[in-house]
Amino acid sequence: MTLYQIKPLFQTLLRPTMFWLYKHHVTANHINLAALALSLITGLLLMLVAQPILFLLLPIVLFIRFAASDSQVGLDEVVVIAQSVGAVLVATWVHDYAPAIRGLVLASPAFKVKLYVPLARPVLALWHHLRGLFFINSYVKGHYLTHDRQRVASFNNDPLITRAIAVNILLDLYKTSERIVSDAAAITLPTQLLISGDDYVVHRQPQIDFYQRLRSPLKELHLLPGFYHDTLGKENRAQAFEKMQSFISRLYANKSQKFDYQHEDRTGPSADRWRLLSGGPVPLSPVDLAYRFMRKAMKLFGAHSAGLHLGMSTGFDSGSSLDYVYQNQPQGSNAFGRLVDKIYLNSVGWRGIRQRKTHLQILIKQAVADLHAKGLAVRVVDIAAGHGRYVLDELANEPAVSDILLRDYSELNVAQGQEMIAQRGMSGRVRFEQGDAFNPEELSALTPRPTLAIVSGLYELFPENEQVKNSLAGLANAIEPGGILLYTGQPWHPQLELIAGVLTSHKDGKPWVMRVRSQEEMDSLVRDAGFDKCTQRIDEWGIFTVSMAVRRDN
Repeated sequence: MTLYQIKPLFQTLLRPTMFWLYKHHVTANHINLAALALSLITGLLLMLVAQPILFLLLPIVLFIRFAASDSQVGLDEVVVIAQSVGAVLVATWVHDYAPAIRGLVLASPAFKVKLYVPLARPVLALWHHLRGLFFINSYVKGHYLTHDRQRVASFNNDPLITRAIAVNILLDLYKTSERIVSDAAAITLPTQLLISGDDYVVHRQPQIDFYQRLRSPLKELHLLPGFYHDTLGKENRAQAFEKMQSFISRLYANKSQKFDYQHEDRTGPSADRWRLLSGGPVPLSPVDLAYRFMRKAMKLFGAHSAGLHLGMSTGFDSGSSLDYVYQNQPQGSNAFGRLVDKIYLNSVGWRGIRQRKTHLQILIKQAVADLHAKGLAVRVVDIAAGHGRYVLDELANEPAVSDILLRDYSELNVAQGQEMIAQRGMSGRVRFEQGDAFNPEELSALTPRPTLAIVSGLYELFPENEQVKNSLAGLANAIEPGGILLYTGQPWHPQLELIAGVLTSHKDGKPWVMRVRSQEEMDSLVRDAGFDKCTQRIDEWGIFTVSMAVRRDN
């Protein structure tokens, strides 16, 4: 369940409520307020079920932005200090969204909570799967957190501190923490890490692993002997605050520096990993034998599963495969084939792709509204549209759009896209032509000049940044100031090795090997091309992002 599947449920709650208010002669203003309150409450409650980490992260981000706005400073002047679960959430925000803040101070981040009951985590996961959402009581008491008696009493007696923890929040905290710790190299902001020496609540090793993988040129770690988990609430917490003050003073004493991603596609960790994956596993190793078995099984099952057959024929990263994944309708020559196809379509990568489509359509709608509000004509171009399904689905009934141009390098995609346009009766509004998304001259010469450009699922397939720079340069020339660029990213993927070892690409059947780009690396390429990022979406697994950027007036 995602936030974008809750509309029918929200409407079933909203309509009877509005009817009751109307029947009892409540004023229009009160009805509007009730509708707003109900929408917020419904959204937050369902977010708690669907995306628990986002549920916790949202108020933190809103508070940070409010504090910056209220202080009349930019985000680049903000240093964020966070502790325990808050530190995990802020680290996730920095990893997934790449905000342009000055730096981080993380105190005792709860990357791995100590669960003293054996096998507690798998048992909780199984029970959650069978029973659904339930709450567990925390074992943490005030005397486990600090030696400060006043803070212990405050913690134990504060009615706003609840002992009950939703099981999905606890499990999602574990999964998210593992992702952030394993991929901490994507974080390049100046970071100070404070570790409590006698922490009975969280494990120390993930904190150290996180710190060692950080790639900031300015980072420091401090181990504070005798400190309990409440690092910033210790009786002699002045020790921690002195270290924080020294670190933060250094950050403000120097001009904020952007990390240099100029050679990231050749010297960065993701480039090293891409080269290792391109070389394949050790011959006849257990991993190699497993991949060989899976490839054989795919060939066997591919005769019955429509999705596998299409992927092996056109490449699993092809526009045809993506269009099939978007439709999400298991097909096969028999019941077994349809079962295999369903398993294939439900893999986490394809679920992320479908969520990316949803996020893209949301931002397309927002971009059209923003351009219309600016008084700009809405002229859309998608430079690597595949079959163009997501654009056609979103803009079919959008009167504000005056021109839609879809482009793709594949003759097959162009032909099938044109057929889809004709079937929908959109031939008068939409053009589909063959074109190279990496040719800056072609893109610069687009007519009429687009005000909304879309690049979805393209840059992730190519490891070199030079091609991406050429594409963005062409779009920067084509889009007039104030125009909008929507672009996707893939900062992390849990199945990189499996995909490289088993699946083939559209590039002459070669292995599908991807180089992930951190969100900050992708944003820096867009920024250098002349665009300013203004908003972003990411799926609940942390795989695919969709971002919006506005063309600067040079």
